[in-house]
Amino acid sequence: MQGLFSFLQQNPYLLLFFVVGLAVWIGRANIKGYGLGMVAGAIVVGAALSVTASLYGVKLELNNFAKSLFYYLFMYGVGLRVGPSFINSLKGDGLKFTVLALVSSVLGLALVVLGTKLFSLPTGAAGGMLAGSQTMSAAIGSAEQAITSGVVKLPEGMKPQDATGMIALSYGITYIWGTVGIILICKYLPRWWGVDAKAAARQYEAEFGVRDLEGGGLTGFRQFGLRAYRLENQAQVGVSIADFRRSNPEYRIVNVSRGGEQLGADPGLVLQKGDIVALGGSTGHLTEKMGLIGTEVADAKALGIPLDQAEILITNKDVVGRTFESFRGEAMAGQLQVTKVERGGVTIPAGLKTELQRMDIVSVVGLKSAVNELAEMWGRIARTNSATDLLTLSGGMILGLLIGMISFPAFGASIGLGNAGGLLLSGVIVSSVVSRLRFFGNTPNAARNVLEDLALQLPFMQFSESMGNHDSKIVDAASVD
Repeated sequence: MQGLFSFLQQNPYLLLFFVVGLAVWIGRANIKGYGLGMVAGAIVVGAALSVTASLYGVKLELNNFAKSLFYYLFMYGVGLRVGPSFINSLKGDGLKFTVLALVSSVLGLALVVLGTKLFSLPTGAAGGMLAGSQTMSAAIGSAEQAITSGVVKLPEGMKPQDATGMIALSYGITYIWGTVGIILICKYLPRWWGVDAKAAARQYEAEFGVRDLEGGGLTGFRQFGLRAYRLENQAQVGVSIADFRRSNPEYRIVNVSRGGEQLGADPGLVLQKGDIVALGGSTGHLTEKMGLIGTEVADAKALGIPLDQAEILITNKDVVGRTFESFRGEAMAGQLQVTKVERGGVTIPAGLKTELQRMDIVSVVGLKSAVNELAEMWGRIARTNSATDLLTLSGGMILGLLIGMISFPAFGASIGLGNAGGLLLSGVIVSSVVSRLRFFGNTPNAARNVLEDLALQLPFMQFSESMGNHDSKIVDAASVD
């Protein structure tokens, strides 16, 4: 075993991804739906490896620069995610959650300070306890920076690495229990308040027209469809597309092929016998009136209509507060489908009764013309792009670090956001600007997820390994105090 640990010590990058893989594997394991998750898995794996290695006289460590870099990338990524809806969330119902978050933060901080004073815990314990019990990673960087910058005066004989080790130790102990506490509260708090969570969820689905989320997944059913028919029904011959729409509002004619020529779907176009009509609508409606136009045909040209997908940012004040259902009468209805709605950086379950809010991001797919028309009505459009704008990423990181350098004298010390807080604020600023301009700063969701997930793992691995390497020393110091 000593040879294995020595090998990992000499190859820190191999150690990094070895711990990441084990952490993800352990984090995915669950008992009756409950599991540790990736972060807690990283803490357990990192601490276990470092403690076991120390028994063989081997000290496992990751580079401090790498730890800080990944942690700062994580904080910047969080800012990018919440930025577009951050300001908007401070209004309306969002104000209630803001007050709730403020009360929770103050209460958690007060309990940590009280517990630290009551039990005379060593310097550094409060920062780790606050970060772990509240599962709030930003507090770790703030606590470490307070120690390294000299804001927190260390007791005589205590070194900065001892204090940061105590942060790691107290964080590792409290984080898991903080996570367990959240799980238990989410499970049992509704019962204590007399709320049936399952019944409330079903009521929400019925009230807002949300589809059954538990039945989600890849299936053969498609809510909307596009089919081609040869016009044989004499009742529809000589009828314009606009008149057809008024008589059959559940359908949309999206293309007409006549003699091999694609005529499009101008509202004034008059249908003639033998035309190939591309008809769009819900699957249910398309199977109701089978003889409405005529025989279904497989005409590749008539159905070869350009499709598009895009994310639409809601900026038009005229549509704020309207439900998706209220747009059924628009010309593009039935020609596209809403696939996802993000609010405040979080995907929300949305249905026909869901009201649009400013800075919501709505993902749609459908006919290209309909997507463009809807985007013009709702706000701004952003095409799906897999490339990351590294120039904007670099600029945002520089801005955040500069903001973190700003400090003000207070209570005999310099007070500021620090690098972590500065990067969080910078991410919010950059994503807010990008969401309005949309011609620069693209960061795909997949890239941002990798940025957050991997960047979140590394600092906690470092903290857990620091905890393992310093635990006996710190516990002994705590017992002496």
